Amino acid sequence: MNLALIIIFTTIILSSFLGIYAGRKVKMNLENWTVGGRQFGIILIWLLMAGEIYTTFTFLGASGWAYSKGAPTFYILIYGALAYTVSFFILPALWKVGKRYGLHTQPDFFIKRYDSRYLGVLVALIGVVCIIPYLQLQLKGLGLIVQVASNGAVDPKVAIGISFVLTCAFVYTSGIKGTAWVAIVKDILMILAVFIVGIGVPHIYFGGFGKMFRKLIEQKPDFLVFPGAAPQMNVLWIMSTLLVMGLGFYMWPHVFGSAFSAKSAKIIKRNAIIMPFYQIPILLIFMVGFTALLVIPGLEDGDMAFLVLVNKTYPSWFMGFIGAAGAVTAMVPSAILVLFASTLLAKNVCQAGFKPQMSEEKVMALSRFMVLVIMVFALVFAIFFPNELVPLLIFGYNGVSQFFPGVVLGLFWKRVTKMGVLCGLVAGVTVVIILILSKNDPFLGMNAGFVGLAVNSFFAIVVSLMTKPSNGGFK
Repeated sequence: MNLALIIIFTTIILSSFLGIYAGRKVKMNLENWTVGGRQFGIILIWLLMAGEIYTTFTFLGASGWAYSKGAPTFYILIYGALAYTVSFFILPALWKVGKRYGLHTQPDFFIKRYDSRYLGVLVALIGVVCIIPYLQLQLKGLGLIVQVASNGAVDPKVAIGISFVLTCAFVYTSGIKGTAWVAIVKDILMILAVFIVGIGVPHIYFGGFGKMFRKLIEQKPDFLVFPGAAPQMNVLWIMSTLLVMGLGFYMWPHVFGSAFSAKSAKIIKRNAIIMPFYQIPILLIFMVGFTALLVIPGLEDGDMAFLVLVNKTYPSWFMGFIGAAGAVTAMVPSAILVLFASTLLAKNVCQAGFKPQMSEEKVMALSRFMVLVIMVFALVFAIFFPNELVPLLIFGYNGVSQFFPGVVLGLFWKRVTKMGVLCGLVAGVTVVIILILSKNDPFLGMNAGFVGLAVNSFFAIVVSLMTKPSNGGFK
């Protein structure tokens, strides 16, 4: 177990120092801190965007759903592929306007396109509200992985605290470039872990994938047929969820902003083409969940399936490797989440909303300070109130998808107006909040986020046709 602990903490420390080292020769202004000087090539963009997407809950959540829900799990594969297809058409156009007008964040786009600082403030606030629970759950997942991987030898609060300090250090010093460099380590470790376990456990216990599936079908003949073990997740729920998550996938503020860091629009297109390869590891994680259901049935928490099966199957030092991979898999998305949340608050809430005369140097200084504030806030919730923000995470995915009409219409329809987008955004978010808080999600079998998106799009188009376009926009 000592060897496992050495592997975990050595990996965390070395990854953090790599992130700090990445920014050693870079003059850290707002441009370099948030979008890396718009100089990232295809490899860094690919690793960075995958680093944002594949988190600790790729280990825990995907295998947990495969273990406990069955067929509905496959929506994870589908919405990712749909999102990459959408990004091929949207992100290159977004990159071009970002380059032309010097945009750094998602609210920057709304401010410039609709000539409204206060629309930008609203988008920033919604974005931060959606990011905080996502960040908190990364920290919670990291603590859980390290605790199990160390066989209880390490308190999750200790692991969270150490990772918190080191993540703050490389985000503070190196910005998005540090995150991209650490993503290289993260992706290597994650892919190795997933391939070794995802291919290994079905062969160890059943002699291969085919025999594992035959055994699963014998024991649970309806498990891989919709709705599987989750009656409420019928075909209508699956279809509406696929649409809302596929369309809203790149509407997360940190993913949206990362598109600005590419060298060119062509790199963004190439990234959209190769990103589907990252769905293969997800499929292998499903295999772990299905195998766990047969080998260790009756787990109270399906999200523990991956870790419990690995702990049962492999020696303790390998659990150290899994813990190291899981820890870095939490640190990379945590870093990019806190970077963009801090920038949204400093630039798009404080400067745009209250102090337009604030210099770029002061915005940069405030952004760095907000890194500490946001991470402390997420740390406190992760340690002392681990379940309080779960409803907000549900709102998070449904909430960020409400940015989609404003972005797409802003890029491709000159007639869209500020008032139309504002009314649509407010209506969509309101519908989502009401449906979730009143426990009407799903609503008539549909995902609440999809219902909100439909209402949002209707108001955005109708109100735009009834109002005059603003004088702003992209020339």
